[in-house]
Amino acid sequence: MGAIDKFGYRFEPEFSVISQNGAIHVYKNGEFIEEIKFTFSGKFPVLDEIEQIVDEYCHNKGI
Repeated sequence: MGAIDKFGYRFEPEFSVISQNGAIHVYKNGEFIEEIKFTFSGKFPVLDEIEQIVDEYCHNKGI
């Protein structure tokens, strides 16, 4: 699962299958901004769900 570039921001997801949780690290111009934590079920997080988290983040931050 690769990074998502959107509106000048870079969203880099990482996750643990064992713990069933993950985080999306948010960067702007190469500088770390914040971490968005999430949980999932199954073997891997669903890409559509990751994209939805990113879209909600952008909407809530007015990006």
